[in-house]
Amino acid sequence: MKSMMALLILAAPLMAAAADNPDASFYKNAAEGGLFEVDAGNLAEQKGNTQAIKDFGAMMVTDHSAANDKLKALAASKNISLPTSASVGQIATKAKLDMLSGDTFDKSYIKSQVKAHRETVVLFKKEIASGQDPDAKAFATATLPTIRAHLKKIKAIAADEGVTIK
Repeated sequence: MKSMMALLILAAPLMAAAADNPDASFYKNAAEGGLFEVDAGNLAEQKGNTQAIKDFGAMMVTDHSAANDKLKALAASKNISLPTSASVGQIATKAKLDMLSGDTFDKSYIKSQVKAHRETVVLFKKEIASGQDPDAKAFATATLPTIRAHLKKIKAIAADEGVTIK
């Protein structure tokens, strides 16, 4: 019982910070996604079998690093703590990609990028439509066109590489 109470006491400041901002889950999910994109992009630059994959990976590192920096600054101005790593599912996806090579890597990377960018478009559209933090909504509004451009680009790469996406 004492350990449960101690855990609650230690967690209370974190819960309070999240409760203070109704858009805290957007910040968390956007940060995790951005971190995943940079990690996976670095991997694509190293392991990509085609120049298109290497170039797309480099674009992910550049664009998502910039967005991550903007999100960090915004969250810091609101005393919101952001995660320092991708989500468990995203880490598992990267671990899977890490074990692949050649065409198999490229195909898996393409599919993971289509899935990730589709999910991110949904997340950002939801924030724009129903978010309560005007700064988070502005960040989502400013960043969504880049995310859509990434999705369009990775779908074009999929078509060029003959990768079927659902």
